Amino acid sequence: TRREAVEKALSGQRLSASDSLALAGARGAEHPALWAAAAHMRDLTRPPIVTYSRKVFIPLTNLCRDVCSYCTFAVDEDSPRAKTLSPDEVRRMAEEARDLGCKEALFCIGDRPEVRWPKYRDILRGFGHESTQSYLVAMCRMVMEEYDLLPHPNAGIMSERELRELREVSPSQGIMLESTSERLCAPGGPHEHAPDKKPRTRLAMIRRAGQLRIPFTTGILIGLGETEAERVDALLAIRDLHDEYGHIQEVIVQNFRAKPETPMADAGEPGLIDLMTTCAIARLVLGPDMNLQAPPNLSADYGPLLLTGINDWGGVSPVTPDFINPERPWPDLALMAGMCDEAGYPLRERLTVYPEYALDPEWVDPGVLPYVRALADDAGYPRQDVLLEVGA
Repeated sequence: TRREAVEKALSGQRLSASDSLALAGARGAEHPALWAAAAHMRDLTRPPIVTYSRKVFIPLTNLCRDVCSYCTFAVDEDSPRAKTLSPDEVRRMAEEARDLGCKEALFCIGDRPEVRWPKYRDILRGFGHESTQSYLVAMCRMVMEEYDLLPHPNAGIMSERELRELREVSPSQGIMLESTSERLCAPGGPHEHAPDKKPRTRLAMIRRAGQLRIPFTTGILIGLGETEAERVDALLAIRDLHDEYGHIQEVIVQNFRAKPETPMADAGEPGLIDLMTTCAIARLVLGPDMNLQAPPNLSADYGPLLLTGINDWGGVSPVTPDFINPERPWPDLALMAGMCDEAGYPLRERLTVYPEYALDPEWVDPGVLPYVRALADDAGYPRQDVLLEVGA
């Protein structure tokens, strides 16, 4: 059954739910066969390169109304680690990022912290804003217009109006689906106290982004206690939305990493084989044209992931750490480039908005398009005359 599913995928046919579940049942020696099939599917239509985005990570605030059992990013407003960046701090980060050749400003914040934290509301008012959304829009506009950085907001659940507002100041947006498992939101689950992690809520937002023609990044997080069938279900849900709207520019397969002093500190982490196999299944389910990413800093040995059909490493910053996983430093870009060259997939920089969408006025707001065109060549990749040497 698995052989039939693989052959069906490689012949260009759409895998059914039962086909996809058959792939998830692979064991032992079947894993390398899945990896090879997925890598072959990627190579059928894609140039032999692997991409990354040179970015600055701007955590506008680390306050959030949700509490996830594995997160160390979000804190209480009385914590000594609580931090909301001022406009001047954002400016300093943006200036340094521009000087180091970054093109992307990743804004990552918690869900609607002003709903829960009164002191934070006072901070916002001090900056001249009544909501996180208003402040985020202003900072996106500032880094784009003043520092030539392309914003990519990952700001939690947003309404149609909020998505529209961000579309006017950014070429792409994103939110991780993580999982379609309702079990994870039940009492005792990692999302019990995180109402914004309800699968239906997140799927509805990804749908709204498609309706608004927003190039969108999403993905799954494996290792939270979901079953293999639930992983497949999440991939199928993403595929269905992309089939309907064509807006999913990238799917991330991210592996859970346990962190001290969290309720899931002692939870088991997915191993490399598990991650590689999930990446391969994602490629076979989503097809050859989808951009598929696995974060390199979350694996001690990330090179083998190239064997599984991925074609992107995501954002890597020469300026800021991964504030979501601060214990996992970014790989050295020069070493990464050498490893990719040896594997036969030279490393190439991309913009936060993928080439398939970057220069298309149907997908990028007219007010944002000139900033994208200033950085992009005719193929939608960063122009060579605005690139620094890798690792500079």
